[in-house]
Amino acid sequence: MLKKILSNKKCAECKLCCSFDRYDVWETPVFTEETKNLLLQMRPDTKFITKDGGYLFRIDELINNELFYCPALDMEKGCILGDNKPFDCRIWPYRIMNIGGKRAITIAPICEELFNRPISEIVGFLKDELAEKIFDYADKHPEIIKEYDDMYPILLVERD
Repeated sequence: MLKKILSNKKCAECKLCCSFDRYDVWETPVFTEETKNLLLQMRPDTKFITKDGGYLFRIDELINNELFYCPALDMEKGCILGDNKPFDCRIWPYRIMNIGGKRAITIAPICEELFNRPISEIVGFLKDELAEKIFDYADKHPEIIKEYDDMYPILLVERD
């Protein structure tokens, strides 16, 4: 989804969005039944919990600087799910969040490749290519909507 603005090569080199510490474990992607089952075929030891109609990784408590790596991540090749990865992953570093009852699209500040681009470029791409898809997906899968975190700059708020 982001190929026009973010290269696969840059993403594959970074992999930051595929690792989580105890402070950002809330950022793990939400899986549908289909994507969960696909990952379980490839990595049967993956553990999930259900939440609001979706599936999240079951992660044991992380201590100090311990990291949890997405089970779909192959450190050499990237995501083993390819184009079948969860919607959260396909739109990252964009995020859909709930701000006072309104849905807003934000951007994760830790994606240096995209975050350091001109705001006009990342908002323009969002408006032209992605916003409608994100809002449509969230209509069908409200479980992907995260509560707002003020570290995430707001790019677009849904109109009434």
